[in-house]
Amino acid sequence: MKPVAPPSTLIYQISFISMYTNHQSEQLFEKAKQLMPGGVNSPVRAFRSVYGTPIFFKNGKGCHVTDEDGNKYIDFCCSWGPLILGHADPDVEEAIIAAVRNGTSFGAPTALENQLAALIIDNHPVVEKIRFVSSGTEAVMSALRLARGYTGKSKIVKFEGCYHGHADSLLVKAGSGLVTFGVSTSAGVPDSFAAETIVLPLNDLEALEQTLLAQQQEIAAIIIEPIPANNGLLLQENNFLTSLRALCTKYGILLIFDEVISGFRVGFSGASGHYNIHPDIVTFGKIIGGGMPVGAYGASVEIMSKVSPDGPVYQAGTLSGNPVAMAAGIAALTKCLQPNFYKDLEDKTSFFIDLIQKEIDKHHYPVHIFHIGSIFWWSFSNADAVRSADEIDANSMDYFKKLHRFLLERGVYFGPSGYEVGFVSAAHEKEDLVEAAMKINEGLAFIYAT
Repeated sequence: MKPVAPPSTLIYQISFISMYTNHQSEQLFEKAKQLMPGGVNSPVRAFRSVYGTPIFFKNGKGCHVTDEDGNKYIDFCCSWGPLILGHADPDVEEAIIAAVRNGTSFGAPTALENQLAALIIDNHPVVEKIRFVSSGTEAVMSALRLARGYTGKSKIVKFEGCYHGHADSLLVKAGSGLVTFGVSTSAGVPDSFAAETIVLPLNDLEALEQTLLAQQQEIAAIIIEPIPANNGLLLQENNFLTSLRALCTKYGILLIFDEVISGFRVGFSGASGHYNIHPDIVTFGKIIGGGMPVGAYGASVEIMSKVSPDGPVYQAGTLSGNPVAMAAGIAALTKCLQPNFYKDLEDKTSFFIDLIQKEIDKHHYPVHIFHIGSIFWWSFSNADAVRSADEIDANSMDYFKKLHRFLLERGVYFGPSGYEVGFVSAAHEKEDLVEAAMKINEGLAFIYAT
């Protein structure tokens, strides 16, 4: 096999051979930096790990987004996953508008909460009762408190590279933006908080069982992304996940599946259904609200009976069960329940990935695209499997940043971090995928040119 040269250092010349300009975004970003830390309201958006400045988007429709300069992109970020129907889906949009006309917030119960709760409970094998919150981070934070309150124990086990939001005790060897910026924890997290979190490597059953054997009396729960998708797509062997369930049962420890990304993405019952594993508590993110700010956690009637006001575990929120988010969620998840919805989406994703992987294999590029359901991720290596964070070469992110810029200038948008995954939505048509694949293949040829 012919050796592949390192990425071209001529990446900046791209701007001279395309019509792409982003002057409005650049000006808006300069203003934003005077108003907000780093000019953004979430760190990865700052484009620190890719070339250029953040893109300020103006509108989105279907699988396309348009920025303030009028540039149009095929979008594979999908608001980091929840827009499984694409941007401005007509049914979701109509539901949102109807809800807003009735009032945006009451801080009191509405019938819409009952409808969305029943829709999820009736179609998800893990959830017997559910509590709505306002974000995935809040859902995970509440699930951990519930686990501690239910078991009377204090320690939590998490896995290196899994990201569970920005709750203090979980910003320990996490993924996502923390990896993008080259750190594994956050300032402002007291050592005493971090001490309650035990961090183990993924895919290491020996380390897991030794830890549980030694500290079972202190460990309330194990939390995992069953499909780790915030630090690459670290697809786990089925044996690891089934053994995890068995060990939690053996040692009287609760198993929490963080399905903020995978929930309702790889199937209506998420990774729980995909792997046929029953966690004790499951958390969800914005996909249950059609992309609106919302999250949820659910479990058995017995476990959820510990949540206030029925039990002693306190959790509250003025915007929990917000009617606009509930209406959007009902519309979105109803469409996800249509026959063959997930099969069609998975087939579409496989078609897209195959168009690219065949070209990769033809030219012997050291690239592999991992995917499950409608989630995919670039691994700039020849590895057939990447199951843990330490298997990702940080230097490989140089390839992603060059590809990201190449595609940006040609109307294809991915999230601005090589550690983040991409998504295909129901709104991506075959012609969109073919066009994007062609440009991706051109980009790979460019960055691997000798």
